[in-house]
Amino acid sequence: MTLGRISFAILEDRKFKSGPEGLVPRQGPRPDHILNPDYDPKSIDVPGAELLGERQLHFLDVWGQDWRGADMKAVLSQTIFCGGAHLHGEKRERLHADLDSNGWPQTGRNKALDKIRRCFAVHLAGDQHVATIFHHGIDDWEDACYSFCMPAVANLYPRWWAPETPGENRQPGMPEYTGRHLDGFGNKVTCWAAANPPEDITQGDKLTVRAAGFGIVRFNKPTREIMLECWPRNVDVANPDAQYPGWPRTIAQEDNYGRAAVAWLPTLNMSGQENPVVQVIDESNGEILYTLRTKGNSFRPKVFKEGVYTIKVGEGSAMKILTGIRSCNAEEKDRIEVRF
Repeated sequence: MTLGRISFAILEDRKFKSGPEGLVPRQGPRPDHILNPDYDPKSIDVPGAELLGERQLHFLDVWGQDWRGADMKAVLSQTIFCGGAHLHGEKRERLHADLDSNGWPQTGRNKALDKIRRCFAVHLAGDQHVATIFHHGIDDWEDACYSFCMPAVANLYPRWWAPETPGENRQPGMPEYTGRHLDGFGNKVTCWAAANPPEDITQGDKLTVRAAGFGIVRFNKPTREIMLECWPRNVDVANPDAQYPGWPRTIAQEDNYGRAAVAWLPTLNMSGQENPVVQVIDESNGEILYTLRTKGNSFRPKVFKEGVYTIKVGEGSAMKILTGIRSCNAEEKDRIEVRF
């Protein structure tokens, strides 16, 4: 779906997901609840467990390369690809892992995030009962996309993001629950915000004391920035300070593929087409690293190993294909002129 030059992929991340019963030994009161502080997260990432399934992964591949009529991309699904809560219910019971979340199966989670990051899409979802912003990691911290889990409009079953150890690499003054953490499945997540309810939720109206509310996402196409807003119920929305702590947060489109560059390709100076699409392909194995509509007429592609690459610039019959492009280091100032 494309609306206002924002392309949305709508995923079904529940219907085709494997159930844990019969695949994972029960370690709690339910097949999907693990209450065992000594369990090994790797032991439950078992063969045969799927998250999206091959058809939806293929869909993400095709969608991620199709930029017709779009400047930015976003993925919509039921919930985020990590375990986004620790304490559950009015008694604040701690689960060591909740397999109902999309942090499991880990291999399926990583496959999904890898597809999403290759088109620099942000992930928007809900169904964790607590609003959060995470920057996801697959092999390294923050090497994939951001997710924004929206709050429920009516949150009768409360949850808390409450890791037992302070997050690493936190920004000065930020709460201990922010920063780099491993979720209950060993997935790398960097928390930037969490709209936790108060510890005592017995006082006041259930609709206002359990971190209910709504989210707004603003796509700024000229700057390629994405602003994430998270509002409680019954507040003055004219007051920007009325949002939950940690919001609003603005991220750049390219933050959604945060993987660090190992090498670079020459800067592309492009003329004759506005904001052309660029696709980078590894010639050693045919892998498409990413596809992105650039902002402006200059773009320097990053790559993740030294080698020789193909760069496709533009769309349709006007596409230019540059082959045999060798990587270089950041200090080299090579340029390629691309004219349409």
